[in-house]
Amino acid sequence: MLWLSLRWPTAQCWAKLAVRAAGWRLWVFICLVLVLPLERKNQERTELTKEAGSPGTDVLSGSEETSEEPKLICKPTALAKYLLQKCGSLARPRPAAWPRGDPHLQTLSNLLFGQVKDTLQFTRDHLLLKDGGIVALDWAVGTRVALGCFTSTPPILLLIPQSWGGMTPHLKLLCHQALHQGFYVVVFHPRGTVGCQLTTTRLTEFGDPADLEQAVHYIHSRHPSSLLVAVSEGSGSGILLSYLGECGSSTYLTAAAAISPVLLGQRWFETAMPPIYRWGVLFRRKEQLSRYASSFRAVLDVDRALNCSSLRDFEETLFCSSTQGYPAQDWDRYWDRNEPLRDADEVAVPVLCICSRDDPLLPPASSLPLPLFQSNPYFLLVLTDKGGHCGFTQSNKSNTEGKFKWKRSYTR
Repeated sequence: MLWLSLRWPTAQCWAKLAVRAAGWRLWVFICLVLVLPLERKNQERTELTKEAGSPGTDVLSGSEETSEEPKLICKPTALAKYLLQKCGSLARPRPAAWPRGDPHLQTLSNLLFGQVKDTLQFTRDHLLLKDGGIVALDWAVGTRVALGCFTSTPPILLLIPQSWGGMTPHLKLLCHQALHQGFYVVVFHPRGTVGCQLTTTRLTEFGDPADLEQAVHYIHSRHPSSLLVAVSEGSGSGILLSYLGECGSSTYLTAAAAISPVLLGQRWFETAMPPIYRWGVLFRRKEQLSRYASSFRAVLDVDRALNCSSLRDFEETLFCSSTQGYPAQDWDRYWDRNEPLRDADEVAVPVLCICSRDDPLLPPASSLPLPLFQSNPYFLLVLTDKGGHCGFTQSNKSNTEGKFKWKRSYTR
């Protein structure tokens, strides 16, 4: 009888609703146990929408303020209009509903799991830096078969992962899409991460672009005629935005994008993060330090760093110690030289930032530096209601092909 009743469409519908309701209650309980916020406050959305509606701002849709469609916040330039015309995946996304669309599930699945089969293969270049350090450049191996890019000088996509290293499933998906569209793909790994040996007692500061600058120069020297674009993920935006600001018009990059970027570094380190994410990030950072603990004991208090329970304390112990070769005198001065947007006025190539209001790893969206996007023609911000941290899961699988379409339009 139960089997027959479940074959009845109405019964099937009620069964699905019951399972969904039970799943939601279970998820609420899990969030309460893990101290995970369930949603951003509506007041924040209202305040942000009002600010984003000021002059000099282009909004993707002409709908009302309560619309969940994304907003393109920027000066009304020709590039902004071109993005609206060519990038349907940005203007008309279809965010996944709960549970796939939950910000925490999106974030955790991107950082820990993922559905993309790990079929990518890489060849690694170890780049010797001026100070004797080493960074790794992983070149994706693949045939440039597909959407019509058969030039002798294919464009190059430079990927910059999170500052603690490693390739997330979504970055791997981006690699697949880029190879499919005829790009060369190279992944930048900072010193001491992902099997890259640490040959000096120096770690990369959050916004120090020196290593990336040398890597970009090397990539350009190998392919001097190829177009070079970059995409950063999460905290990897620190060195990308710093590099663009310091190099200005002399950069070899033609365009850049930052997915869920940390635009205000000091605020990010000082803002409370849900414990599960805080401990996850600290674990990755401490794992890197503990691997070379004996080498670092002469230049910093390793035991204190390994016992830190906050991101700020850990970063401050590493880079504001008086025993460092070039220490920051205090926390504020450390950020004078590491804030990602400190030289934003010098940026001379288009930078597209993609952020979500429900990002659980970043400060509230109300703290975004909207005046920068409203006044600087090189900065564009796409702000969505849903997406989590580097998630942006779509409801329709066919839309996965559209995730990378903006990049080809962006570089033409």
